[in-house]
Amino acid sequence: MTTGRQAFPTPDHDHSQCAASALAHAEQVCRDRGQKFTPIRRQVLQALLASHRPLGAYEIIDALARDIARLAPITVYRALDFLMAQGLVHRIESRNAFLACAHNHDASAVVAFLICDSCGSVGELPAAGLAKGFREAVQGTGFAPKMSVVEITGTCAHCQRAA
Repeated sequence: MTTGRQAFPTPDHDHSQCAASALAHAEQVCRDRGQKFTPIRRQVLQALLASHRPLGAYEIIDALARDIARLAPITVYRALDFLMAQGLVHRIESRNAFLACAHNHDASAVVAFLICDSCGSVGELPAAGLAKGFREAVQGTGFAPKMSVVEITGTCAHCQRAA
């Protein structure tokens, strides 16, 4: 997982290498876990890997329809559910969209998503300190948290420099 200024890839990074590396990571994760990385799951992940922006399910369907027969929404949602269960995709709640992830996360990992309002890119940062603070704040309330998502909107450094 990236930290600090590396949360967002530089605009001139080799995106084809970035996407290929993420796809190889997904193949390895599925192989290690004995999970099937079916052609549909691969295609959905590849659509998400086309950029560092989150996509909604219907945007994924539209992107894939350029190369293959149009998929039913349920097919894409099932693929997304599988990819999220494997930690290969995150859901960006505020955007009702999905983002490919090439980082290794354990089940208790908490991440913060940095969402650029200008370019739409999303950076990912470890948020263990925030998670600890949340656990301490919730402790003793009788509330049993199921999921916590940290999303921070603003402007990435690349867009700030360009402005």
